[in-house]
Amino acid sequence: MFEILHTSKKSGARVGRIHTPHGIIDTPNFVAVGTNGTLKSLDNATVSEVGLQLMFCNTYHMMLQPGTDVVKKAGGLHKFINRNLPIITDSGGFQVFSLAYGGVADELKSRGTKKHDGSVLKITEDGVLFRSYRDGSKVLLTPETSVQAQKDLGADIIIPFDELPPYHICPKKLKKSLERTHRWEKRSLEEHLRNPNGQKMYAVVHGGVDQGFRKESIDFLADLPFDGYAVGGSLGKTKSEMFELLSYTFPRLPKDKPNHLLGIGDLSSLEACIPFGVDTFDSSYPTRAARHGVVFTKKGNIKLTKGSLATTFQPIENDCSCPTCSQYSLAYLHHLFKAKELTGMTLASIHNLHFMVELMAEYRQKILTDQI
Repeated sequence: MFEILHTSKKSGARVGRIHTPHGIIDTPNFVAVGTNGTLKSLDNATVSEVGLQLMFCNTYHMMLQPGTDVVKKAGGLHKFINRNLPIITDSGGFQVFSLAYGGVADELKSRGTKKHDGSVLKITEDGVLFRSYRDGSKVLLTPETSVQAQKDLGADIIIPFDELPPYHICPKKLKKSLERTHRWEKRSLEEHLRNPNGQKMYAVVHGGVDQGFRKESIDFLADLPFDGYAVGGSLGKTKSEMFELLSYTFPRLPKDKPNHLLGIGDLSSLEACIPFGVDTFDSSYPTRAARHGVVFTKKGNIKLTKGSLATTFQPIENDCSCPTCSQYSLAYLHHLFKAKELTGMTLASIHNLHFMVELMAEYRQKILTDQI
């Protein structure tokens, strides 16, 4: 169930609650990415204690290791990774098509030239045949097998299988890709509805940076009984292009269902996109930044390897209540990173995750008082 508590009088921003079998997700909210069933350098008990309400796990990686059959035998993803709060899984499509086109940065630089590394063997109407990056075995991922894998994982929110064309694609090929994605999403939904299993499925809105295609995608998907909407695919080459596209797309989504922005969650994007009415954002940015020695503060980021911190015997932020700031100084964190101790990554990740949880709570309060 999704309930809207307040819509701002100043913008399209809104505060709501998504009710799931494993708890409530207050929106808008930040979703951390735990690719292999864990946020890098953190155990799931700690993640729950920090207050992360929704966690993102990648179906593609879990399929290849340890295998969704293993997770199913363990009682599902929640039991397997010891998480009692909500989980969302993706379809595996993003990772598979990244093998064909490279990562987002790679394909932007290469103007969409395919990588011929042999990982993706064939893309057909049925699905995608690719080689496992772990052992080279052939794997066929279809709308049906993607959904079946997510059923085995047992996440609260699941995603239909979709195609992710590169940024530099001609309109004719983009149109063809969009139509196939819609057929794959419809097949995914039909497979899901055979056994809902207490799970909800979000449609994925595609269309590249073409506003007409984005509207076409929304119109098609809104006629199907999806439980929410995610906006994915190529969103632009620059942030300004992305913001323009999202300012067009999100206000056109059905208002009575939750929505999600896939793969975007850096601080400047959160600030720009919340007024569009985005409910949840996922990103590995906060924990990745922490592993590289960058921690967030209200006054800006701090690089922990900076020499002047060697004798700074105070926390990252004086008014921060996270376990890291409550117990350790910047000087100690500086020492850990200079000594290449893994504990430094853990403590920095805890702080950044706590920062994101508190930041989203502040955003919700500002929306409730029509400040955003």
